[in-house]
Amino acid sequence: MIYGRSLFHIVASLTIFHLSGAAKKGTEKQATSETQKSVQCGTWTKHAEGGIFTSPNYPGKYPPDRECVYIIEAAPRQCIELYFDEKYSIEPSWECKFDHIEVRDGPFGFSPIIGRFCGQQNPPVIKSSGRFLWIKFFADGELESMGFSARYNFTPDPDFKDLGVLKPLPACEFEMGGPEGIVESIQIMKEGKASASEAVDCKWYIRAPPRSKTNV
Repeated sequence: MIYGRSLFHIVASLTIFHLSGAAKKGTEKQATSETQKSVQCGTWTKHAEGGIFTSPNYPGKYPPDRECVYIIEAAPRQCIELYFDEKYSIEPSWECKFDHIEVRDGPFGFSPIIGRFCGQQNPPVIKSSGRFLWIKFFADGELESMGFSARYNFTPDPDFKDLGVLKPLPACEFEMGGPEGIVESIQIMKEGKASASEAVDCKWYIRAPPRSKTNV
């Protein structure tokens, strides 16, 4: 967060099609138009009281060919604690190469990795070092299982324990689509999200059609 000037994030939301060439049970996985149909799932959440999210169909078996990304955002000067329910089952594999949960310490898929998890034992309590956690659930085309339920809450950031929690910033989110567009910080004042002197934390959600990529 930056006071006195605008800060914005660009978030791309895409339908992802899986192309896996890893060998499994002595057979070679082949990507086809039917078996590689993925359905968009996951969420970006910042509920102040914490919350719960699950794999698709939990506690029933999750469907094949899914990739779900969950991004958890805490308020400034807070961190995140993530707990996985004991009723947990994800297809086991060596180094969790097939179905798995991946957790990263930050808001992006390239943030520092905390761990990759699968099997029958639920992961340990996970704590972020800052305001964000990035969680990906991946399921390939074979051997579905129960999946997971995860609960998160927020705790004071120890680096700011003497300063307390900041007041919430004004809501500032934009949604965009279509083949092209322009992201400008001046949109914040044009649409009355905040004045020039206010601190803001804005997000632009760019939604691309299936089989497309977003270039910024």
